[in-house]
Amino acid sequence: MKSKLDVIIAGGGRVGFQTAEILDDQGHDVSIIERDEDRCDDISDAYLATVVEGDAANPDILEQADVERADVVAALTGETGVNLAACMAARELSPGTRTVCRIDRAASEAYTRFVDAVLFPERAGARVAANEIVGSDVRTLADVTGTLDIMQIRVEEGAPAAGRTLKEVRFPSGTLVISDDDGERIARPETTLDPGRQYVVAVEPEVVDEVLNLLRG
Repeated sequence: MKSKLDVIIAGGGRVGFQTAEILDDQGHDVSIIERDEDRCDDISDAYLATVVEGDAANPDILEQADVERADVVAALTGETGVNLAACMAARELSPGTRTVCRIDRAASEAYTRFVDAVLFPERAGARVAANEIVGSDVRTLADVTGTLDIMQIRVEEGAPAAGRTLKEVRFPSGTLVISDDDGERIARPETTLDPGRQYVVAVEPEVVDEVLNLLRG
């Protein structure tokens, strides 16, 4: 998974907008497709995403949002039918693009034949939506730990900390590497941060970017 993604979000409502805020904070490029003209103006004023006015289920609108360049299309409107149609259209127009679909019921198995990931709002809010979009390289559990982020981070080849032991890496204050690369033992000073492997790290919000730069470059 790329460290910086081009993401199209269908729906600029509460979930879509908050997801865009999180992704923008993480350094990803975000576009939002929204039908409501006034809502488009509000999103534009926030300066966090490129805004395309229209129906995301319309292939012409997806092409206007440059779907062929997108790494992920996340359909997060309040209408399951629109979300599914948008994801299926995105798959047709750009087969390599990851699709994330917000649904209105817990039974998700029927949808996974058509999309890569599904979200059930009663069980997952904006931060979980961002996690699904980014994929498995970085998983944030802040929804159960207050403002503290517990992250599972894959070390990128060539990152400043790659191949070094914990005692050799100068992590910022407010960082704790919790597990070793197999997740079965507590990390120790001699634990090596091997490229391609994942580690669980507790991070205070103000130093998240610095930690990600050390581990992912």
